[in-house]
Amino acid sequence: MVTEIDSETLKSRLSQGDDILLVDVRTPSEVAQGALPNAIHIPMAVIPVRAAELPRDRDMVVYCRSGARSYHCCQFLAQQGFDNALNLRGGIIAWARHGYAFGPLGGA
Repeated sequence: MVTEIDSETLKSRLSQGDDILLVDVRTPSEVAQGALPNAIHIPMAVIPVRAAELPRDRDMVVYCRSGARSYHCCQFLAQQGFDNALNLRGGIIAWARHGYAFGPLGGA
């Protein structure tokens, strides 16, 4: 089962200083158009190879353009024993629709 988080809740938690890792699973060309503040980039295709790099002791929000690819990544991570992966419902589209900031990868 995949747990999801909406843009408003994520924005609120980030504003409160919650320790959340943001994982962008889009393609490099998509990421070049902008990413959530302080996100890391691990393309969907390499999540299985790089899953060991991800933390198990803090919440992690996985996102893509619309929430579909990140949902599948969260399913995979759950199968690998990660119970801390949350899918950003609606992806970066929903985030931007709410007027929330995004910019260069890793930027604040």
